[in-house]
Amino acid sequence: MKTQTRGKKITELNVLRARHLTALPWLVHGFSTRTGGFSSAYGKSDLNLGFTSDDARSAVERNRAAFLRALGATGRNRLVKHSKIPASGQTGQKRGTLLWPLVTLRQVHSDIIHCVDSASGELQTGDLQTGDGLITATPGLLLAIQTADCLPVILVDPKHRAIGVFHAGWRGTVQRIVEKGVGEMRRHFGSGPRDLRAAIGPGVHECCYEVGEEVRTKFESQFPYAAELFREVKESDPVREKYPLLFLTARAPGHGELPPKLFLDLVEANRRQLVSSGVPAKNIDASPLCTNCRVDLLFSYRGEKGKTGRMMAVTGIRGD
Repeated sequence: MKTQTRGKKITELNVLRARHLTALPWLVHGFSTRTGGFSSAYGKSDLNLGFTSDDARSAVERNRAAFLRALGATGRNRLVKHSKIPASGQTGQKRGTLLWPLVTLRQVHSDIIHCVDSASGELQTGDLQTGDGLITATPGLLLAIQTADCLPVILVDPKHRAIGVFHAGWRGTVQRIVEKGVGEMRRHFGSGPRDLRAAIGPGVHECCYEVGEEVRTKFESQFPYAAELFREVKESDPVREKYPLLFLTARAPGHGELPPKLFLDLVEANRRQLVSSGVPAKNIDASPLCTNCRVDLLFSYRGEKGKTGRMMAVTGIRGD
C-alpha cells in the first residue's frame, strides 16, 4: 500500500491506495489521512471526514468534497443522483462539480452489513442506518466507513465487479465481520472467496494496541488460533527493582508482581479471518501504518486521548 514517508513535511491532501487494487480501472478506492483539509478543531489544516461534536459541519463538508475529488469520484452516472459541491466547499474547482453519492452508516462495532443498490435519501444523508459493513454491485455509489484506530477493510470482486467496505475494531473482529462480509458478497453477487482481493487500511497495530484479559477471553472463545494474536510484555518498574522490600506481600513468592501488558494484533486477526474464509493470502494487502504511532499523518482515538477526527475508507464502481 502506498504510504507517505516519515519525516517529510505533509501539508497536501493524501490518499492511500492498495497497489493490487489500483490495477482495476473500473474501481475507485482510497484511505484518507488527516492532512490537507479545512478543519482546525484537532490541528491545522486537518482533513476530518466525520461529523464530530468538536468540528464545524461546514468544514467537514468541504473536507469530504475535497477528498471525493482527490479520489476521482466525480462526473455523472445515469443510475444514481449526484450532489453538487456547495460554494463554501470549493477549492479552485468549478461551481457545480458533480460528486458521487457517499453512503455511510452509524457505526456501532457490530457485524451488521447492508447491501446497497441505490442512493436513497436516508443513505445519502449518511450516519442514519446502523451497521459496520456495506456491499454493492451498483456503479456510481461510494461506500464509506470511518475510523480513528479501528481497521478499515475493503473487499473487491473483480470477476463480478462487486465491492464491500467494513469497520473492524476488536468487537467487530471477534464477531467475524470480514468473514461475514465474504459470505454476504457470495450470497448477493456470487463472489467466490478465491476471486476476492482485500485491502486492510491504516489502524492501530500490535505495537500500540493494549487490551484487557477479557478481550483475549472473547477471542479464545471464537478462534482456535487466538493465542497467536496476542503478545504479553512484562512491565518493569524501576522503583520496585530498587526497593523490592517495599512491595513484599504475604503470598508466595513474597513480592507482588505487576501483571503483564497484553497487546492484540488486530491486523493479523483480520488477515487470518480472510484466509480462513478462502481469500488467498497473496490477495490481501495491509497498510504498515499504525495510527497511534503516526498521529502526524493519521487520526488516533488512543493517541489523542479521545479528542480526534475521523478518516474514511471509500470504494466505488465506475459506470463507464
